[in-house]
Amino acid sequence: MIGYPLGHSFSISYFNEKFANEGIDARYDNFEIPSIDDLPEVLDSHPNLKGFNVTIPYKEKVISYLDSLSPEATAIGAVNVVKVERKGGSTKLIGYNSDVIGFMDSLEPLLQSYHKKALILGTGGAAKAIDYGLRKLGLETVKVSRKEKENTTQYDKITPEVIMDYNVIVNCTPCGMYPHVDECPQLPYGAMDDKTLLYDLIYNPDETLFMKKGKIQGATVKNGLEMLLLQAFASWEFWTGVRK
Repeated sequence: MIGYPLGHSFSISYFNEKFANEGIDARYDNFEIPSIDDLPEVLDSHPNLKGFNVTIPYKEKVISYLDSLSPEATAIGAVNVVKVERKGGSTKLIGYNSDVIGFMDSLEPLLQSYHKKALILGTGGAAKAIDYGLRKLGLETVKVSRKEKENTTQYDKITPEVIMDYNVIVNCTPCGMYPHVDECPQLPYGAMDDKTLLYDLIYNPDETLFMKKGKIQGATVKNGLEMLLLQAFASWEFWTGVRK
């Protein structure tokens, strides 16, 4: 995996345990690179590298180093899985997005007929995948940003009326991630009810303050662990062609 920092990475333990359990002669490593410009050096110094995951802050920046993208990755504008193909001395990098697969498969069973609109907290690569997935599932979406950005709204504009209308809320920011467990996105939680669905991409802690505040109001809440597992299965399939 490439990213910076990588202290929170789940993938290294997951894949190495998978390799050991299935007798696969492979190793999953983290490459904590301070700049995406260091990617060519990683590739040159690891000639047996077959693929890698991409995390914050390189899901968008990595695209300029790739030779081709899957249709989903193209539509989303972010990549979190890269397959490395080496033939005849040349290297080809193919980009995919498994975040959207994991998210859609995890969220869909929770959706009810009254879930028609969603707020997406954040505007990064993960938020792009979530936006794509929500729209594929038939929901209308609005991204929420701390700063004024095109095609976004800001937190101070999220009124109780907005919360009642946009009753699916997905946190794609690191707000509330360990060790900052006493933090949460600034929202009018009191307007939430049993028709509110809160989904947090964070999985450490397993119940964020964002989730706890919604749960008190009767909201359905879910963290990002299942999405993480499902996107890992999809990553494996992209690299190997073998379905989990």
